[in-house]
Amino acid sequence: MEHGDRRHLALRPSLIADIGATNARFVVVSSTGGFQRARVLASEDYPSLYSAIAAYLDEELPLTDVRRLEAAAFAVAGPVTGDHVALTNRPWSFSITDLRDHLALQRFCVVNDFAAVAFAMPHLAPDERDQIGGGEAVRDEPIGVLGPGSGLGVGGLVPAPNGWLTVPGEGGHATMAPANSRESAVLDHMRARFDHVSAERLLSGRGLIDLYNTLSEIDGVPAVSYTAAQITNPGVYEADPYCRETVDLFCAMLGTIAGNLALTLGARGGIYVAGGIVPKLGPVFAASLFRERFEAKGRMRPYLATIPTYVVTHPFPAFLGLAALLAAGEHAKA
Repeated sequence: MEHGDRRHLALRPSLIADIGATNARFVVVSSTGGFQRARVLASEDYPSLYSAIAAYLDEELPLTDVRRLEAAAFAVAGPVTGDHVALTNRPWSFSITDLRDHLALQRFCVVNDFAAVAFAMPHLAPDERDQIGGGEAVRDEPIGVLGPGSGLGVGGLVPAPNGWLTVPGEGGHATMAPANSRESAVLDHMRARFDHVSAERLLSGRGLIDLYNTLSEIDGVPAVSYTAAQITNPGVYEADPYCRETVDLFCAMLGTIAGNLALTLGARGGIYVAGGIVPKLGPVFAASLFRERFEAKGRMRPYLATIPTYVVTHPFPAFLGLAALLAAGEHAKA
């Protein structure tokens, strides 16, 4: 299937949800494949996933429409290894079977959030991604996806005889490695405070704050109580050299992790950067060391130079991936 082809996404009216630590996003997929009644709820406003779902259904769907829902697909920010699912960065958990019965669904699909994002990549239109650097995607080759947000999501997509298979994982929790002396100093300081310094510890919203505070501490400069959004704000970024270095290091270290993912998957179909942080950086990210560090793998540089890297600009890629997953299951059943 060519990128941007969505001809196979039509299915019965279904509920789609992207459940993260910060936001719970809901939408209904119509029988023609269109998204309707999209709403974003702040996760912290609800004590449980059930209460967030109830709030969405009560406000957005008449009871008759709720009863017509036959299927649902949820993406969750955490591992999905059995019937019991718990979010990594939000104290929500649920049973897949119990939630399916509660919603009276015939089909209910629950996947890791970046498995859903990965499944969306073949369906992106050209104007829903921005290429960073060179390279050209090879058709029907593995694709990698990662994205900093509340955490660091990582996933993949590999070709199969009847389409694509997602590769879910928790790659954001892999150990972060330094690429130069400044990064070594950062990691040394962070290891003194945390038992494990993962990629997510640096490459996430909380990671931006920890990275800024650590750089300030190393240089003996008082840190300002910035939020992640303030650190990446263009005005603050230009005025505060430590915010600037924080963002620069963030982009470079993300390039290191993206290059690792490309090598691990053999992702000649491309590496896609999604999540809530990078798309908002715009030209700053494009001009950063991300691509240089992506390729900086010694004798594997020529191999990585051929692999394209993209920033996903589609506002809800998990929705697109979940709709594709539901449609694939429905067509396979037929």
